[in-house]
Amino acid sequence: MRIGVLTGGGDCPGLNAVIRAVVKTAIHQYHDEVVGIKDGFSGLISNRTIPLDLEKISGIMPRGGTILGSSNRDNPFAYAQTVDGKLVKSDVSAVAVENYKSNKLDCLVVIGGDGTLDIAHKFTAKGLNVIGIPKTIDNDLSSTDTTFGHDTAIGTVMDALDKIHTTAESHHRVMVVEVMGRDAGWISIAAGIAGGGHIILIPEIPFDIEKIAQTIYQRKGRGKHFTVIVVAEGAKQKGGDRVIKRIVEGASETVRLGGVGEMVASELERVTGLEARTTVLGHIQRGGSPSAFDRILATRYGASAVHHAHEGDFDHMVALHTPEIVAIPLEKALHKMKQVPLGGSHVVTARRVGISFGD
Repeated sequence: MRIGVLTGGGDCPGLNAVIRAVVKTAIHQYHDEVVGIKDGFSGLISNRTIPLDLEKISGIMPRGGTILGSSNRDNPFAYAQTVDGKLVKSDVSAVAVENYKSNKLDCLVVIGGDGTLDIAHKFTAKGLNVIGIPKTIDNDLSSTDTTFGHDTAIGTVMDALDKIHTTAESHHRVMVVEVMGRDAGWISIAAGIAGGGHIILIPEIPFDIEKIAQTIYQRKGRGKHFTVIVVAEGAKQKGGDRVIKRIVEGASETVRLGGVGEMVASELERVTGLEARTTVLGHIQRGGSPSAFDRILATRYGASAVHHAHEGDFDHMVALHTPEIVAIPLEKALHKMKQVPLGGSHVVTARRVGISFGD
């Protein structure tokens, strides 16, 4: 076979490990050729490719990001272009299909989140053979137990919380750490538990500033004169809405969140009179070398994707159904947000050890 591979959407640790596994499995197991598509679907539209052989992928497993580049703006079915000074969207999927054919591809392995995989699914109706691999640091895809990149992001936040603890305790401050998580609080709750957070604010549980203040007062009553709060960017007050940083026209996610950490800190200073500081981790959570768990999971995904391509399981996504890697239809895997269950183990465990959710 001649297999194409692209990485779409936001980058995350483990992408290169997936690419490496696709290439090594294709060459060693099946004697295939592999073609890399540059910058996600943007490269499929503009026909920018590179051959991927064993030399090209040598040593890339520890590297963060993706050697192919990525894009979360170039949807071939709604391609944004500026015409006469105005932003217009047009369907250029036929161009992408023609480039798929001109490169003599038998299959396209698409590595991405819900949006990227939705585009991949649409291409199957145009005759492309597609295999999806789930990727997101947010771990919010419902059809897989976990996604690669998530474990590394948790470790990055945990390391930051360890450092925040020491300065918070030294200065007797309330420290608010804002992390990623638009609609699902998996990063904040997992890292908050691992990093010893005292209060965790997630999108699934609206918070009350007064309840957060009560937790701070209770800690002071026990002689703890500092508090570390972990807040997901999509967290919101009871009766309120998410804090929006700005609107970006033409992007896959037009609404950019940000600022909830500063809002929480400001409100707590007003209510308690205590000094509160905010740290926003931002894209540091997407970077760095993947953890051992993510390297193994990414390798399993990549190897399985090539296997299922040879089995003819197109329009499917590989997924972790512990302990196995399985292939499920893309149409069943998409548009189902996996949020933190309120009665699930993470929330129950956090409450048992005294962590507050501000509710």
